[in-house]
Amino acid sequence: MADEGGTDSQAEEFEYFFSGNVKYNDEPLEGVSISVSGNGYEAETETDENGQWTIGVPEKDAYEVTLDEDTLPEGVIVEDGQSTVDAEFGLTSRKAVNFFLGEGQRVTTDYGAQVLIRVVNGLNFGLLLALAAIGLSLIFGTTGLSNFAHAEMITFGALMMLTFSTTLAFPVWLAILIAVVLAAGLGWTLDAGLWKPLRKRGVGLIPLMIVSIGLSLALRYTFQFFYGGSTRQLPGATLPREISLGPILLSWIDVASMATSVVVLLAVAYFLLRTRIGKATRAVSDNAPLAAASGIDVDRVIRIVWVLGGGLAGLAGILWAYFRPGVSWDMGFQILLLVFAAVTLGGLGTAFGALVGSLIVGLFIEVSTLWLPSDMKYVGALLVLILVLLFRPQGILGRRERIG
Repeated sequence: MADEGGTDSQAEEFEYFFSGNVKYNDEPLEGVSISVSGNGYEAETETDENGQWTIGVPEKDAYEVTLDEDTLPEGVIVEDGQSTVDAEFGLTSRKAVNFFLGEGQRVTTDYGAQVLIRVVNGLNFGLLLALAAIGLSLIFGTTGLSNFAHAEMITFGALMMLTFSTTLAFPVWLAILIAVVLAAGLGWTLDAGLWKPLRKRGVGLIPLMIVSIGLSLALRYTFQFFYGGSTRQLPGATLPREISLGPILLSWIDVASMATSVVVLLAVAYFLLRTRIGKATRAVSDNAPLAAASGIDVDRVIRIVWVLGGGLAGLAGILWAYFRPGVSWDMGFQILLLVFAAVTLGGLGTAFGALVGSLIVGLFIEVSTLWLPSDMKYVGALLVLILVLLFRPQGILGRRERIG
């Protein structure tokens, strides 16, 4: 059992820290690996000769604390498989985390099973990433704007879901529907109140991009002002993984997330390929002046794209909150670079390219943890982006005419 203890030497640079004392049969266990992750932060340490450990964290928030069973002595395991626990600070700056140890044999997963597990997780992450990336790609394709405030549109959807499901106690399905509609409404409001007037004044793309950065900062800290800096969970976010498909363990949330993403992406594909307004959207994305000369109402198409992009971003935010898990004021910003990487990798301005790029990024991020430390997985994804663009600057599905 691990009980309260530890020294502060490993956490002097932080104001808040987790600590514990790992023992088995009253004997301290040295060299046991303990890691903490959450809110974009990860850290790892080992117990000392007294079995004590301390890890500092930058924020007083919720984290996952994990004991690596592979570093325990032979025949010792964490009881009930609780090697990872959710820990959150109370009124103090110190939080003791307890692990209960017992006698038993660890069951190891072979390499092929680990690859399969990470592929499924990568598909789940890639699909939700695609929802956000497609909206961003359509906005870029129709307006030429690199919208950095897209991160806050992602966050907005998750915050609205939190508000209606937890604060106002609406049914989950209704809270999701309301959150997506409000996120779509945010897209409409931003275009009507900000982007369209700026376009009418002939503001260049670089100033527009700078405005989007400022808007992103303003919205992000507005969210922090109203919702605080803590991370809160959506209903059902901590459901156990009780669906077993061979070595793969999934929760019903995982299944619902992937199914929802696939259905919505198919609906978006049908919209773009089969509907009149979808074909007009593709025409504006390819050549806006020519589309206008052909009788297409470009401003109307752009307004619809902003509404669609806002709704998709809001839904992506909800699914991202379940995948992390947790809702925080800057959660959209945490994956903004990955969204841009997916859009660029697939081909700027192409919705289907954004889908392909998102799946590649999601799969690479999860599978790469077989060889890379978990805190390096995002760096690996961006390295792949750089390599692809060195050999194919227009992206996988992009056309050379879009460059330059």
